[in-house]
Amino acid sequence: MPASLLPSLPEFLSHGLLQASWGALAIYLLLATQLTIFSVTLYLHRSMAHRGVDFHPLVAHVFRFWTWLTTSMVTREWVAIHRKHHAKCETEEDPHSPVQKGIGTVFWRGVELYREARGQREDIEKYGKGCPDDWIERHVYTPHATMGPTLLLFLSFALFGFAGVAVWAIQMLWIPFWAAGVVNGLGHWWGYRNFVTDDTATNLTPWGLWIGGEELHNNHHAFPSSAKFALRKWEFDIGWAVIRSCQALGLAKVLRVAPSLNVRPNIPAPDGDTLKALLAIRFQAMTDYQRDVLKPALREEARAAGAKLRSLLPRKLRKGLADDGRWLQPDARQQLSSWVAKRPRIRVLIEHRARLAAVLEARSQNAADTLHHLQAWCHEAEASGIRVLQEFSARLKGYSLQPARG
Repeated sequence: MPASLLPSLPEFLSHGLLQASWGALAIYLLLATQLTIFSVTLYLHRSMAHRGVDFHPLVAHVFRFWTWLTTSMVTREWVAIHRKHHAKCETEEDPHSPVQKGIGTVFWRGVELYREARGQREDIEKYGKGCPDDWIERHVYTPHATMGPTLLLFLSFALFGFAGVAVWAIQMLWIPFWAAGVVNGLGHWWGYRNFVTDDTATNLTPWGLWIGGEELHNNHHAFPSSAKFALRKWEFDIGWAVIRSCQALGLAKVLRVAPSLNVRPNIPAPDGDTLKALLAIRFQAMTDYQRDVLKPALREEARAAGAKLRSLLPRKLRKGLADDGRWLQPDARQQLSSWVAKRPRIRVLIEHRARLAAVLEARSQNAADTLHHLQAWCHEAEASGIRVLQEFSARLKGYSLQPARG
C-alpha cells in the first residue's frame, strides 16, 4: 500500500487500517457474531454433541477455527458439559440448571458455571468421547485455547483501531450472554412448551432467528438428536435452513431428525409398531395425554362446578398438573395435591398417566414385556368408563412412525 494511502496515526488508532465506517463495523459485528452462533449451534451442538448432522471436513474445520478464534472454547469440553446437562438435567449434577442454581446465577454467571464444569476432568473424559483428536486439536486448539481471542484482539485493532477493540469486546460477550445466559437460563425458566418433557426446557420464541434456532429449546430437549429444532408448522429454525443449504451443496449430511407420528385407524390392540413409535416419541405421547385427556377433564370439572377454569384451578397449578407439580414450590405442590385428592376422576387420570409413563420409561425390560404392559394399560383405560381416557387409548393404539422429512 502506498504510504500516501496509509492512515495517519490518529486515524489508525481510531479506525485502523481499513478506516471502516461505523455502519461497516456494525455489519461486520453482525456477520461475525452470527458466524460464532452458527459455529456453536451447528458444529458444537447439533453435530458434535448430538450427532444429528455431519459437515464436510472443510466446513467443520471452519467452524472449529472460528470457535477457537472467537470463544476459546475447547470442543471436547463444550460437548462433554452439554451432554452432561442432558444426562443430569435439573438435578444437582446439572452444570447449569436454573431449578438448582437459580435463574439469576445461570443468567448472569453462566461463564463461571462453565468454568467450574470444565474443571471436572472425569466428566470431560466420560461425556466428551468422539470429538476431534487430530494434530491441530492436540497442539493448538486445546492447549492454546486463549490464543484465539488474543489473536482476534490484535487483528481487530489492526483493522479497525480502538473501534475494533470495542467490537472485539462485544464478540467476547456474545456467547456468554446469549448461550450461557439466555439459552441455559431463560430457556429453562420462561417461554412456551410444545412437549411435556422431564425438565423445564422452554421455547423462547417460535422463530429461531437471532441465536441460530437455539430459541426452540423445549423442542430440542424433546428430541435431542434431531438436527432440526422447529417441530411445529409455525416455527422456524434458521440453523436448519443453513444445514439444508449446506446439504444441497453437498457440504452436510443430515443423520437424524425428529420422527413424525402417524396414527393408524381401528387398531384393536397395541402392536410392535405402536411400541416403536411410543419409545421414539415418548414426550409427544405424554403431551397428547395432557392435551387430549387432562385438559378436557379439567374443563368438564369446571362446567360441573359452574365455575370458570381459572377460578377452579389457578393457571400456575394447571401448568404444574402436567408433571404432577414436580417444579412447583413445596407449598404450591401441596396445594395441588390437596386439590387433586378431592376430585376422584382427575386422580384416576393422573394415576393412569403415571402408569403409562412408567411403561414407556422401563427401557430395561425386553420389548415383549413392555408391549404386554402397554396392552394391559390400554385395556384398563378402556374399562375406566372415562370417555376422554377411552378415546385417548383408542388413538394411542394406532400410533406408528412415518419416514421423517426435513
